[in-house]
Amino acid sequence: MTEVDAEPSISTDEMTQNPGARGHLPGESSMWFFVIGDLFIFAAYFVSYMYFRGQDQAMFLASQAKVNLSIGIVNTVVLLTSSLFVALGTSVARAGRTVEARRWFCAALACGAAFPLFKMCEYIPEITDGLTPGTNLFFMYYFVMTGMHLCHVFLGLVILCFVIRSLRGAAKPRMSLVETGATYWHMVDVLWLILFALLYLMR
Repeated sequence: MTEVDAEPSISTDEMTQNPGARGHLPGESSMWFFVIGDLFIFAAYFVSYMYFRGQDQAMFLASQAKVNLSIGIVNTVVLLTSSLFVALGTSVARAGRTVEARRWFCAALACGAAFPLFKMCEYIPEITDGLTPGTNLFFMYYFVMTGMHLCHVFLGLVILCFVIRSLRGAAKPRMSLVETGATYWHMVDVLWLILFALLYLMR
């Protein structure tokens, strides 16, 4: 008779430290519910934008030529760098290196805080030149979608501040909070990449 070895059990703590164990979903489930709902809302805007763009492609292309591509590229680099720092911070936090994790998250916060500053440098000249949500359909979508995203950036910066606060001292980090903050910030990054492609690059 062949003896079958029992499958070793994995504790909750082990699953937190090893996100691959048992298909562990990083962060709080409530944050994932929020993220998925948010993505659906933005997806509706993206589909609507593509529909109306197809109806008047010439106007959309002419309007798109007036947005500041250089600042858009800088903001893309800023958010990608910030997300990289968040990923590195989360990784070292799982290893228990709290002080190092806090440094990475502080660097991520600094990069993230640069995004709204550059965005204001983009908005102000556009509005001064008379480009507003009432100019045409392109700029209505441009200001609404980038404005919504900017609000998400501000909320993300607040969440990163809470994560950094939780990483004070050498105590074992609360991984659920760290992963929840990282999940939200990566969503903000993904949304911007789609917006950048639609509003700045698509021809």
